[in-house]
Amino acid sequence: MVKTIRVSEEYHAWLSAHKREDETMEETLRRMTRGPHPDDVAGLLTEDEAETAKRAVKRLRTRDRDRLDAARSTFEGEETHE
Repeated sequence: MVKTIRVSEEYHAWLSAHKREDETMEETLRRMTRGPHPDDVAGLLTEDEAETAKRAVKRLRTRDRDRLDAARSTFEGEETHE
């Protein structure tokens, strides 16, 4: 299955600048992010373990998003005093 992702023009330009001639964009992303090849991690977790891990990641992302939103609200709510 192939998925499409959106990235900013700046990020795409940065990634393209780091792409080697013999690489696909996926290979460049993996190299730049140090992500493992799916074949290297396939079968490491049971389906139940994978679902538990997914739920944990979702909880962490939600918590981080909530903290970011709170920080943004704080900064947006402050008046500048010059």
